[in-house]
Amino acid sequence: MTEQVQEGATALDAAKLAAGVAILAAGIGGFYVLAEQPIWLRWIIVLAALAGAFFVALQSYQGKTFWSFVQSSRIELRKVVWPNRQETMQVTVVVFVMTLILGLFFWGLDTLLGALTRWLTGQGS
Repeated sequence: MTEQVQEGATALDAAKLAAGVAILAAGIGGFYVLAEQPIWLRWIIVLAALAGAFFVALQSYQGKTFWSFVQSSRIELRKVVWPNRQETMQVTVVVFVMTLILGLFFWGLDTLLGALTRWLTGQGS
């Protein structure tokens, strides 16, 4: 009999996520505290804090799960068969034609029901 150990989130993972949030908050705070510095330098600090926070958060269980999801999504995206130009143009023409047909249908239906309502209520003669 084999036992599978399922890894789950621990207190250390929560601390890693909290550290990531703290790093990001420090970067944003630094943007405002260093108001006398050039704007490009302040934005570099914020972006560096964002990258650091992302890196720290990826070390947690939730971060590893998220990264696994991203990798799986990329694999599935490679399996998609994208339409060629001709198929795209055909579908676009069908959409425009159906929009025109349905627009004319609903315009005629609205006109007919409006005339019927005016005739029944006796208004707008």
